Amino acid sequence: MSCKLTSVKKNKIWVWNVVNKSFPGILAFVLGERSSETFKPLWKIIRGWECFFYVTDGYVVYPQFINQGDHIVSKTYMTRA
Repeated sequence: MSCKLTSVKKNKIWVWNVVNKSFPGILAFVLGERSSETFKPLWKIIRGWECFFYVTDGYVVYPQFINQGDHIVSKTYMTRA
């Protein structure tokens, strides 16, 4: 399984969500500012899952949590299409 982390800015509140490209639906999410403090509870949920890698948009918060070898920065894989 691969976990894709995405966030969407709207009215200064960020929706950080986790999806699996192979399956429909959102696996987990948090709402708040775009900071490590907001991301931390989401990371506590997903870090125990059997993810082979994490795909993100490369935001500066992610390297604080995700090991470099498990982290793929690519907007190409940020959608389900």
